[in-house]
Amino acid sequence: MTLMARETSDTPGRLKQIRQAYIMTKKVDTKIGLIIGGVGLLTFGVFLAIGFALGHPIYLGILGFILAFLASAVVFGRRAERAAFGQMEGQPGAAAAVLNNIRRGWSANPTPVAVTRNQDAVYRAVGRAGIALIGEGNPNRVRPLLAAEKKKMSRVVGDVPVHDIVVGDGPGEVPLKKLQIHLMRLPRAITPAQVTETNDRLRALGDLLSKAPIPKGPMPKGARMPKGGQAR
Repeated sequence: MTLMARETSDTPGRLKQIRQAYIMTKKVDTKIGLIIGGVGLLTFGVFLAIGFALGHPIYLGILGFILAFLASAVVFGRRAERAAFGQMEGQPGAAAAVLNNIRRGWSANPTPVAVTRNQDAVYRAVGRAGIALIGEGNPNRVRPLLAAEKKKMSRVVGDVPVHDIVVGDGPGEVPLKKLQIHLMRLPRAITPAQVTETNDRLRALGDLLSKAPIPKGPMPKGARMPKGGQAR
């Protein structure tokens, strides 16, 4: 009975989240309502037509309704995600937002491990593929920052693979909207035990910002490193 009450109380919250996601998406993707409605009607119509052709319109109509709902939900989720990435792209901390919601298989810290006074940042994630260093900001400043962080880690990670990733739309860069997919597709190179060991070693090494007099997390837009901060 307690479980049923909890599920009932969670429903308004979920509906509110979906409504907010729809409003946010519609600001960027004005045709979202027509698209998900069209996908749902087309899916339902196809199954209903097949049902009449086979003489089972009720059964296939019910199945079509369920699949139409699922298809609309999938399309909405993808377009909402694309709209969210479009709004975040180019903003300080965008990579952190992606890492904070990364799927299973990676242990990611949304706090940057290295920054510059110009809000360029490097984030770190550890998974079966090894270590991923993700840099966002001006590529000319980010690449030396990545190299310096990689050199600092080399003393403690041994032969664990390190992948340098620069977020952006230029040559050799990974667009923000494809960052999570890029990480998930990296080939596995170490065992789960090595992942744990690598995480422990990196924690012992300590993040750059853990000793700097600035708040943790993505730097707000327009903020600058205070004097005495460890910038590169």
